[in-house]
Amino acid sequence: MTQMGSISNPYLYETLNMMIGQAIVVQTEKNIQQGKLVSVLPDHIVVEVSRAPFFIRTDEIEWVTLARSKK
Repeated sequence: MTQMGSISNPYLYETLNMMIGQAIVVQTEKNIQQGKLVSVLPDHIVVEVSRAPFFIRTDEIEWVTLARSKK
């Protein structure tokens, strides 16, 4: 169990936890990343892009959504 006092945005944290294992799109202050959400920690997330891990600080996330599947 995580101490909620150390999480800057508990609603985002809980939402991201429900998205683990899914393809997501993340908008940060500098760019957009798209990949599989591998891990959610109190201060950052790990998104796998082309088999490489990208560590994104939670405070830098402006929005996140599920990626659309290709048809």
